[in-house]
Amino acid sequence: MRTQPRGIPDDGSPTVEPPEHRSVLGRVISRLISDGSLTKKASLNAAASTAEQVARIIAGLLISPFLLTKLGDYLFGVWQFLQRLIGHASPASGRPGEALKWTIAHEQRSTDYDFKRRQVGNALAVSILFLPILAVIGGVLAWMAPVWLGAPQGLYHTVRLAAGILVVDAMLFSLFYLPQSVLQGENLGYKRLGLTVVLVFISKSLLAVAAYLGWGVPGLAVADLTGTVLWGVAYVYIAKSRVGWFGIARPRFDEIRGFIGLSWWFLLWNLVMTVMLASDVVVLGIAGSPTLVTTYTLARFVPQAIVVAVATIIFAIMPGLGGLVGVGDLPRAIKIRNETMSLVWLFSIATGAAILIWEESFLRLWVGPQYYPGAAAMLMIVLAVLQFSLIRTDTNIIDLTLDLRHKTELGAFSAAVSVVLGWLFLGPFHWGIIGLVIGFILGRMIQSIGYPFMIGRMLGIPPEDQLRGVIRPALATAAIFVVATALGTVVHAHSWAVLVLGGGMSAIGVAVLAYFGGLSGSMRRTVWRRLRKVVRLI
Repeated sequence: MRTQPRGIPDDGSPTVEPPEHRSVLGRVISRLISDGSLTKKASLNAAASTAEQVARIIAGLLISPFLLTKLGDYLFGVWQFLQRLIGHASPASGRPGEALKWTIAHEQRSTDYDFKRRQVGNALAVSILFLPILAVIGGVLAWMAPVWLGAPQGLYHTVRLAAGILVVDAMLFSLFYLPQSVLQGENLGYKRLGLTVVLVFISKSLLAVAAYLGWGVPGLAVADLTGTVLWGVAYVYIAKSRVGWFGIARPRFDEIRGFIGLSWWFLLWNLVMTVMLASDVVVLGIAGSPTLVTTYTLARFVPQAIVVAVATIIFAIMPGLGGLVGVGDLPRAIKIRNETMSLVWLFSIATGAAILIWEESFLRLWVGPQYYPGAAAMLMIVLAVLQFSLIRTDTNIIDLTLDLRHKTELGAFSAAVSVVLGWLFLGPFHWGIIGLVIGFILGRMIQSIGYPFMIGRMLGIPPEDQLRGVIRPALATAAIFVVATALGTVVHAHSWAVLVLGGGMSAIGVAVLAYFGGLSGSMRRTVWRRLRKVVRLI
């Protein structure tokens, strides 16, 4: 099941329950949404997304060892490979949900509800138009999957069947994503609080049942498909009950053409993002082996959670920022962008250093010491996570302008270079996981350099100011990660209690060091004011 809610009247005012019927949480939420400030909505969105992602991480921690035991190293790697491979077909859906989300975000303050409903109709029409393309591309990938994996002949049918089910799953997801896009575009993601957390555990439980019954990889694909259907039905209900104007109006042909044009760039961009997020596993499966995929995906489980957590922060804040860009309030947009980048950096540094210190202990307690790839490989993985988190922040800011061409062209070139370098260092150079990750880091440097300059032109930030702002955090990052890597070779936890306590204390300690060592005085004060404001809200 993928990620990502009672009523809001057409005038946009929230419906509040009588005080005697409200829980403590309900009173807090009502108090927060009574003032429509960006801080409060962003905080609520982040809280709802965080609850869902924490549930997803916990469920993953519980289910992965079980799946590994039932499937074995080889088939577990095959399952991980297929999920990423078929994910490369999903951009062929046209991804109209992305265009819908950012169109709604750009017009967030508009009361032209008929226009918004037409945008939903446009997105649905485009999604239906693209479904045959998705089916064809997904079918080709499904057919070739066992060949690229080098699977035994006897597994060809099993691998193709599982991949085909995942293609159907991707087709349904492209339709069910539309109500979620409306919620995110209206900056109302917090309205889903509670229900989606339950759905996370239900979907993961379905995977466990399929594995327990011995249905193999195809059974996991059926469980994944069932979870997507449950998730989609839930989001339709949430959007209808929480967004007063939500519905589908008959689209206009001229608007569909414009929507296809916008969706086209989102399609290309989502292909780029898919390559950046999932092609490392695909390259590893083709140039390496499913067993190596298993080691890599298990070692990357917690670092990948950082990417998701950072995305939670970004997606919670960006729709509100879209309103500022839409009305031309660039000074405030610059301030929020700087705050967002600082918070993303702080979070990534703190959690990344804790992972470098405790990852060997975590893997030993979770699935076994044989899945630890080594300190150098973990350092590269954590650096890649930090790099991607910062890239993703700026790319989502660029999305708010609805001018995607230059971002997509640069991203496509960067993604291609990443795949080539990753394959080269992994295959011909035989550098293993370290080479794979280094290749992707070097390829992404094109984005790391190019996107900040695009943002600078959009928001009027001089290049020299951005360069000066990078030096101090970069030096702090290098120092913290080097020390954390060294500590990771001598610090060990022999119980979950020690691991949790040590990991938490490490993250807090590094956050304090990074706060004072990596941020300027003015940015420290800005971030502190923001954090105090969020704390007062809760």
